[in-house]
Amino acid sequence: MSATLGTLIQQLEPTWRIAIIEQLGDIAQESSNPWNNAGTGHAAFCELNYTPEAKDGSIEIVKALAINEQFLISRQLWSSLVRAGVLPEPTQFINPVPHMTFVWGDDNVEFLRKRYEALREHPLFASMEFSDDAKVIRSWAPLLIPGRAKSQPIAATRIVGGTDVDFGAQTRQLVDGLVARGAELRLDHRVTGLKRRKNGGWQLRMRHEVGGTKVELDADFVFVGAGGGALTLLQRAGIPEIRGYGGFPISGQFLRTDDPDLVAKHQAKVYGKASVGAPPMSVPHLDTRVVDGEASLLFGPYAGFSTKFLKHGSLLDLFASLRWHNLGTMIGVGLTNLDLIKYLVTEVLATRKKRLAALREYFPKADGSQWRLITAGQRVQIMKRDANGKPSLQLGTEVVAAADGSIAGLLGASPGASTAVPIMLGLLKRCFPGRIEGWAPTLRELIPSYGEALADDPALITEVLEESTEALQLVR
Repeated sequence: MSATLGTLIQQLEPTWRIAIIEQLGDIAQESSNPWNNAGTGHAAFCELNYTPEAKDGSIEIVKALAINEQFLISRQLWSSLVRAGVLPEPTQFINPVPHMTFVWGDDNVEFLRKRYEALREHPLFASMEFSDDAKVIRSWAPLLIPGRAKSQPIAATRIVGGTDVDFGAQTRQLVDGLVARGAELRLDHRVTGLKRRKNGGWQLRMRHEVGGTKVELDADFVFVGAGGGALTLLQRAGIPEIRGYGGFPISGQFLRTDDPDLVAKHQAKVYGKASVGAPPMSVPHLDTRVVDGEASLLFGPYAGFSTKFLKHGSLLDLFASLRWHNLGTMIGVGLTNLDLIKYLVTEVLATRKKRLAALREYFPKADGSQWRLITAGQRVQIMKRDANGKPSLQLGTEVVAAADGSIAGLLGASPGASTAVPIMLGLLKRCFPGRIEGWAPTLRELIPSYGEALADDPALITEVLEESTEALQLVR
């Protein structure tokens, strides 16, 4: 998120000075690291939680259309940056990987069929395929079928034009581009305080993690893109807009294999249905990953719990975020989400045997000796009061900004980095309202659909898909 915002600002205002503050010794080591996330280019091709079933049995597709359009906005900026040389080699961060949904059981098969019928008429999903034939599904994803009972009702959808994204590699390329064009990168610097200046803007107090030197930095605008750490930094800034917000940390794990024979037999991201009580970020999926040019397979995620807000954080993070104004919110969320708490406890106590059993629901002949458990990144879900004042657990992302637009931060998780560009465009509009109109011509050069509703314009969809597919070396 920070790299995306910095890149946009640098393209719009080349003379502005930009400083990037990172408390670790390298960038993209938390949620953006490729092994700390599933790398799915989220376009709602395969994620069932974006197409809920209404009470009347119909399938709601509004959220799916919005997520798909947001990802296409991201693709447009990436394409422009590839052409400009800011992102030098697209295959280092994005690769074509089909997106599939796979379900079993009569009710789930019928749901998937209805979902397919609801989506396929829209230009954004026109290439979607559906099958309930085991032979066809096996041709799409060979590992899913052998060992499965022939009597079991199954179905799958597929869109060949899905993607796998290495957000760590992309972040590094973006930051390299920022630094090459004059931005300052300060590694090993921890922000310890933020104080408003009398003449506007902010004074940041920092400590160098290696030498212990204390440093101060003045800024007219601050973006807090610290992942799970954003909550406590915004609290330190003391802005009233963060009052009442809390954070609920959830860790994740995946089973991973690099066995070349297995990897060669599975070229897809296959998503299923979430367990009862599980958050959307815990939807099981069997994924092809491409990191540093090498392919692997991941299955998961398995939810876990830690009081850390960052993978490299402190076990005191959760307790340090407690304030008198968010205690009621957090307690209320806990009391109204007992199914989630039960799910997390079950996941934390799960044995390796149980984890392998979950894998075998997708890959029946999985050999446990070929898979190892890896720990992914930390996610901090938002807890806040809704419009009616009731405690609410938010499962998406949210920008929290000061009234004067001088500081903003991103809270929450899912769909995360895939929608970084539209989220940061929204932040620019919110924090720089007096400049956004003047920036519009440049933004349209970077993002041809800027200001237009992609979902309502089939011709523009075709144009955007063709141009970004060519620039990013993808498939349709």
